[in-house]
Amino acid sequence: MISQNRYMKLSGLEPLLITPESNFINVGERTNVAGSRKFLRLIKEEKYEEALAIARHQVDGGAQIIDINMDDGLIDGKKAMVRFLNLIAAEPDIARVPIMIDSSKWEIIEAGLQVVQGKAVVNSISLKEGEENFIWEATQIKRYGAAVVVMAFDEVGQADTFQRRIEIAERSYRILVDKVKFPSEDIIFDLNIFPVATGMEEHRRNAIDFIEATRWVRQNLPNVSVSGGVSNVSFSFRGNNTVREAMHSVFLYYAIQAGMNIGIVNPAMLEVYDDIPPALLEHIEDVILDRRDDATERLLDFAETVKGKKKEEDGKALAWRELPLQERITHALVKGIDTYIIEDAEEARLSVSAPIAVIEGHLMIGMNVVGDLFGVGKMFLPQVVKSARVMKKAVGYLNPFIEATKSASQKALGRILMATVKGDVHDIGKNIVSVVLGCNNYEIIDLGVMVPPEKIIATAKEQNVDAIGSVV
Repeated sequence: MISQNRYMKLSGLEPLLITPESNFINVGERTNVAGSRKFLRLIKEEKYEEALAIARHQVDGGAQIIDINMDDGLIDGKKAMVRFLNLIAAEPDIARVPIMIDSSKWEIIEAGLQVVQGKAVVNSISLKEGEENFIWEATQIKRYGAAVVVMAFDEVGQADTFQRRIEIAERSYRILVDKVKFPSEDIIFDLNIFPVATGMEEHRRNAIDFIEATRWVRQNLPNVSVSGGVSNVSFSFRGNNTVREAMHSVFLYYAIQAGMNIGIVNPAMLEVYDDIPPALLEHIEDVILDRRDDATERLLDFAETVKGKKKEEDGKALAWRELPLQERITHALVKGIDTYIIEDAEEARLSVSAPIAVIEGHLMIGMNVVGDLFGVGKMFLPQVVKSARVMKKAVGYLNPFIEATKSASQKALGRILMATVKGDVHDIGKNIVSVVLGCNNYEIIDLGVMVPPEKIIATAKEQNVDAIGSVV
């Protein structure tokens, strides 16, 4: 068995007080005209089918909410928002995730709320125009049944210190909960993620103040969530994706432990925490956690040594192909690389007495590493989705060999109903369990994904099953 130390080492760091949450919600950011030049161009040219493809790609990549913003001076934002949301409603593979209606203009937000399907999230409202306007907008959002992002912003300006963040959050919370009677579980605080390593002394604590404010809010304001635009933290390193991706993962690692449970982040701009080179990790953590007076200067100098380096294209990228078989399979699953997985699955199949042993052994060892990394906040959902695709490809290759080993004369040991419940479309775990149980001579009734509980129970009674296995 492969040692998990290679992927699970803690780099000598002490864990923060709050354990990481595995239900971190990733918000796709590419359907935002302010953040994606391609999306802006497509909306301007009214190429909505191509714009929908961007939304679909985000959902396929692991986004659990998609942020939609049409605020641009050359676009009729209200018209574009309504048209795009209506088109999404006709696309089941996109409409299955909630929509974040993102605008600084109330007329666009309300137009979106009037046509959006399901429970939406409004991004955002704040106290910058005073309590009266804040209460009015919150009341309207409550009437539409939406959740709301509340910016840490008041009549004085944006909160940029720990104290200002928690003061505005507490004041907003009390108004929403006590006066508007807004459901506390529908409140999402954006506590302002600002760039670090800018060279300005007042920006040194930007990341750590956000992290500490997040911890305070989650401990003192019951039921709320905390969100933020993760890419802001690395703004100083535009053009150096190696550093930016590492900064995002380090920041999320600590912010999630402190209680951040929602983030607007590009899945392509995330690195697996334990795959960050130790020297780069040390320099970035010095900046994120404000551990040294010269942290910014040291990271700026070090960043030049990794600028422009490619991940999978350089000569060292394929060095993992020289590793032992189990380590190659684990690496492919952790990194989400499916290029060689069939080749490795075949090599593993030829080394065992039965093809099911590859799933129960080689593949599950790798997925256990993925699960452990996800559980401690060192991998994030978009990366886990890629891992699941590699696993699914390997299982798909092995399944015909497994089926060929079954004997038609064998009597089933029991009948098991399998399903992924309504609200969840991720079926890789269900499929793996189904294969393993089937190979151990159990009869499997697979209802698929998004199955209402009532149907699961009715089918269980009708088929007289011995057990129900549902993914929730």
